[in-house]
Amino acid sequence: MGFNRRFTKGILTKPSWDIKDQQVTPESVFNARRSIIKAMGLGAIGASLPGHVQAGLFDLFGSDANQSPFVTTNLTFAKNELYQATDELTPYEKVTRHNNFYEFGTSKQDPVLNAQSFKVDPWQLKIEGLVDNPLTLDLDDIMKLAPLEERTYRLRCVEAWSMVVPWVGFPLAALLKKAGVKSSATHVAFETLFDPEQMPGQKSRLMGGGIHYPYVEGLTVAEAMNDLSFMAVGLYGKTLPPQNGAPIRLVVPWKYGFKSIKSIVRIRVMDRQPPTSWNQLAPHEYGFYANVNPRVNHPRWSQASERRIGEGGLFSATRIPTLPFNGYGEQVADLYKGLDLRVNY
Repeated sequence: MGFNRRFTKGILTKPSWDIKDQQVTPESVFNARRSIIKAMGLGAIGASLPGHVQAGLFDLFGSDANQSPFVTTNLTFAKNELYQATDELTPYEKVTRHNNFYEFGTSKQDPVLNAQSFKVDPWQLKIEGLVDNPLTLDLDDIMKLAPLEERTYRLRCVEAWSMVVPWVGFPLAALLKKAGVKSSATHVAFETLFDPEQMPGQKSRLMGGGIHYPYVEGLTVAEAMNDLSFMAVGLYGKTLPPQNGAPIRLVVPWKYGFKSIKSIVRIRVMDRQPPTSWNQLAPHEYGFYANVNPRVNHPRWSQASERRIGEGGLFSATRIPTLPFNGYGEQVADLYKGLDLRVNY
């Protein structure tokens, strides 16, 4: 199911969620702000604070403290004008420093602090199961599988915060079509790398938030083949940092963020619904579908509204109403005709 440009009285229009070029904030705006910290007189005070408090302080201003030894590189891609959002972009520093990636720790700052020695080369992505052509792809294969494009999507966390991120990658459907999905297939399963030496949260369920690793997720075949489903290899024009799921992750923007599995090493096409990590851990809180739905609350968080992460940090975050399917209902609502989304949450 793709997007179509619309013609109204001879005028070409774009979808309601399109973003204007002047609304896109340049990456340079999001660079380090040590001068702000110095101006506030926090230089000497900061040295005496615990590490996790320092991380939180610097996070508010996008500081370049704890600079990453992990090197990201520029990507060559085309901007896909049909897949943009009307919202202002979330600053790069917030996208890369405010993360849920329990493999590297359970606080929002743990991933950026603990993932910087993560190795992505060599890397292998296997596509297997009910496919005509099982594939094993290395990084070069992944980057050449389809033309890279930039899509700006909303990202909505089940914790009721959200971002707007310019991802670079290719449609998941391109990958599945290359493998050749058999007619008997109903679901697609995904699996994250299991490497406790690199991912300290995987060393025990206690350290990793109670999750049984490796992290697994799944979609129906129809969801996976939907044009919105995206395999991201970069953001803000560069390869993915490890805390954001390097070297390749899934992005399904109409679902809560935990469905967008990171650092994928295996995709298996199946004829049954696969297990998923959060659903296994707490099925009464995390359903298989996990569609963004303001009318179905999580036991701990209302889903009626969300806190949009912005440049100024927590103190300037804006609260906005949450849209069904995160605003992508026009493209995906038909996938769930006849399905009670209060029961199948």
